[in-house]
Amino acid sequence: MKLDLNIAPLSSWMPASSEPLIISGPCSAETEEQLLSTAHLLKATGKISVLRAGIWKPRTRPGEFEGIGAEGLVWLNRAKQETGLPTAVEVATAKHVEMALKAGVDILWIGARSTVNPFTVQEIADALQGVDIPVMVKNPINPDLSLWIGALERINRAGITKLAAIHRGFSSYEKSAFRNEPMWDLAIALKTIAPNLPILNDPSHICGTRDLIGFISQKALDLDMQGLMIEAHIDPSVAWTDAKQQLTPAALSELIDTLTLRTPDSENSEFTNKLTEMRGSIDRIDDQIFQKLGERMSIVEKIGTYKRDNDVTILQVNRWDEILQKRTAIGEALKLDKDFIEKVLELIHSESIRKQTAIMNEEKTAVK
Repeated sequence: MKLDLNIAPLSSWMPASSEPLIISGPCSAETEEQLLSTAHLLKATGKISVLRAGIWKPRTRPGEFEGIGAEGLVWLNRAKQETGLPTAVEVATAKHVEMALKAGVDILWIGARSTVNPFTVQEIADALQGVDIPVMVKNPINPDLSLWIGALERINRAGITKLAAIHRGFSSYEKSAFRNEPMWDLAIALKTIAPNLPILNDPSHICGTRDLIGFISQKALDLDMQGLMIEAHIDPSVAWTDAKQQLTPAALSELIDTLTLRTPDSENSEFTNKLTEMRGSIDRIDDQIFQKLGERMSIVEKIGTYKRDNDVTILQVNRWDEILQKRTAIGEALKLDKDFIEKVLELIHSESIRKQTAIMNEEKTAVK
């Protein structure tokens, strides 16, 4: 499956004053002084392509700071005039779009809380009809690739060709080191079905703490994402929103210096030939793996028939425990990660259950 989107290349609309592409600015525009001071310090680093600031803040509970509102657009425009940096803001309603466009904002983005709601996305798309402005779409809060794709399609069908996705992680009930689980596989899946779609990473919202931003940023670049959106504040300790995940402009500059840029391809023929040879080895091993999986499932079907004809349940808990223990021990001895082993085994077991369930629903072919 390939996603049919009419997209302009990122290089045709995104300023490339830094490598990697960096969008930065405060989580929230709080005061004119705070925004302007932060903007000037970011500009002075020489590493920022776009200035971002939260003007309207969708909060989980009422009574929290929900953004300065339209007044902040005036400050943002002044920051743009003084620094020369193009600006970006989040929009969540048609009215937001109207005000942002009127204020001369250069780039819009749709937040995770909006992407999750097709009605909201469509309202924004309708407001963008006939407008030529870049729009970036963050992944929805919950791990639903279809919602993310649907939002991108709605915006694209409104005539927006300067389109990009932002990977900001997904909510999870499981406790982890991250504010939002990266779930890299979903970002990779989007990249696979829409190879021409630029994807940026938002390490600030994935991490929730500044200590992990460097790690996530590097991994995003290693996965060939085109840039980063990182929150920065002149004094994060007094920030009105998300204080723990914002960096000072100086700290951001230092972090960028630590990042390693890698290319998806190499012009070195020796490297290319060696890589092709190693990939050939992987292809042969993959063929063997799937051949063996096919053989395994053939035996599973025979076991399913045998269980059905003898009125024995599909699930045998003791046998499943035995498989988990033995295969995990073998896998760890082969230096495979335990979580990876368990995930593979669970997928195989799930498919085995599915096949045996289908057989159980068939009429008996043998008499006891």
